Amino acid sequence: MLVTAAALIWLTGLAHSVLGERYILIRLFRRPDSLPKLLGSTAFTAGTLRFVWHLITVVWWALGYVVLALGSGPLSRDDLLLVIGATALVSAAFPLVFTRGRHLSWVAFLVVGALLLASRSAGP
Repeated sequence: MLVTAAALIWLTGLAHSVLGERYILIRLFRRPDSLPKLLGSTAFTAGTLRFVWHLITVVWWALGYVVLALGSGPLSRDDLLLVIGATALVSAAFPLVFTRGRHLSWVAFLVVGALLLASRSAGP
């Protein structure tokens, strides 16, 4: 059951990113005057919408991994910190790429990821 649930989470995330990009984001970005100009252009707005859209998929995939891993037994504190920390680091890449670092959430994601990974096996 957990494998099936994890597979459904993974497939739903994939569909969310691929279909959302194709049928929602691209169409939205093609419409003239559909986006507000933030930081001087619509490029920042489009980049922010795009990274947040795909970030949802990354987070669901991390949860799918946790569900799949639970099929092998209980997860340790370090295992959970690794998954969440790695997810935070991957999350930091999205605003860096899609907004060229102008959306500063990458800083928070990077710090969170580093702190979580550094806290593994270091105790509470």
